[in-house]
Amino acid sequence: MKLGLLVVLALMVGSVATHFMMENNGYVLINFRGYSIEMSVPILLLLFFLGYIAVRLIVRIWQAPRQLGELAARARFQRSARQITQGFIALSEGKLARGERLLTKGASNSESPLLNYLAAARTAQMQGDRERRNNWLKIAYEQNTGARNAVLLTQAELQLADGEYEQSRASLNQIREKYPDHPQALKLLAELSYREQSWGALSELLPGLRRAKNVTPQQLETWTIETFENELSVEGVDKEKIEQCWQGLPRSLRKSMPLIRARIQALVTCGEISLAETTIRKTLKTQWNDSLVMLYGEMAPPPTTPHNFVRSNSGSTSARKTRAFCWPPEGRVFAISCGEKRAVISNPVSRFGPHRPPITSSVN
Repeated sequence: MKLGLLVVLALMVGSVATHFMMENNGYVLINFRGYSIEMSVPILLLLFFLGYIAVRLIVRIWQAPRQLGELAARARFQRSARQITQGFIALSEGKLARGERLLTKGASNSESPLLNYLAAARTAQMQGDRERRNNWLKIAYEQNTGARNAVLLTQAELQLADGEYEQSRASLNQIREKYPDHPQALKLLAELSYREQSWGALSELLPGLRRAKNVTPQQLETWTIETFENELSVEGVDKEKIEQCWQGLPRSLRKSMPLIRARIQALVTCGEISLAETTIRKTLKTQWNDSLVMLYGEMAPPPTTPHNFVRSNSGSTSARKTRAFCWPPEGRVFAISCGEKRAVISNPVSRFGPHRPPITSSVN
């Protein structure tokens, strides 16, 4: 701006100086409806420059209100940004009341007021004020009705954290009415069902959570194992229900030892001893587990166990049911059944010496 004024001033001075210094500075005659104007060429150029300056000045004056408004808005935005920054700093320092006040004070001129009010709602809950929390959530929704799901998810999350389970479920169901497979809604519902120990509801949510992939594998596995165990621990579960639950598990989880043990225990409880024993033998061929061996030793032998004839010291031959497992990899636990009883032997290496006999699944 200063440079432009200096250039115009220099041209004006040059035009006047040229008018007096040049011996022949030109002649201009303007005749319009009987009016005549005479001047030199430098003076005409000077008038052109003055006219240009006058037009620019008029335009600037015309645009001044809008430009002043823009400057004021920019100043408000900058002040709002400073308040928001100070608000988050206060929250980080544990000054919750000051942080909430600064966040909401700067929200009106913020480019994203929704985030301010959602943060204020979280801060109000941290201070134990549900009414103020709900008020900030309401204002956040009114600020941006297109962010309905974001507001409802925040509301459900805060209600869940505060123990308002029914209200949290209602908020999440509002989202699932339009978006049944919303990933975050599924995750929060699963966490709610887990806290309430509603295993049936959690079981229905697990397939959707596996597709959404917004839960850590460790958390998903924990939910799956506890759901499976608790569903099978219900009184009156039969073989069909057990196998239905088992087939509903992902293949990768069917190798999980807690799930295998829960299935075997459920089979034993409902009287499916033969299938439980077959499952134990099949599992131990690929992965040894002491708890399965102990469970096998506690099981009553099934009535269909094949007989093996063993000669006694007196020379008589008697029929006895005799079966045993392979030696474990590290010689820790060994289970054997004989007749109507089963035995579990610990540390067979110390009992039989380092050269263990190659015992197979049945001993004749």
